[in-house]
Amino acid sequence: MNAFDFKLPDMSCGHCVTTITETLNALDPQVRLSFKRDTRELQVQTALPREPLVAALTEAGYPPA
Repeated sequence: MNAFDFKLPDMSCGHCVTTITETLNALDPQVRLSFKRDTRELQVQTALPREPLVAALTEAGYPPA
C-alpha cells in the first residue's frame, strides 16, 4: 500500500470532496482517502503509483500543487 499527500488548491467544498472521491474510487475501489478541507490537503492510500492519481485529479479539475 502506498501513501501519498496532495495539496489541492481548488478543493473547497463538499462537492469537491465527492468528485475527488468518485474519481479515485474509479481507479482503485480499495482506495482510502483522508481529507483536510480547511488546508486543502488530501492523503491517499492505494496500491497505485502516484502518476495515475495526479492525472485523474488533474482531469477532474483538481490539479495537485
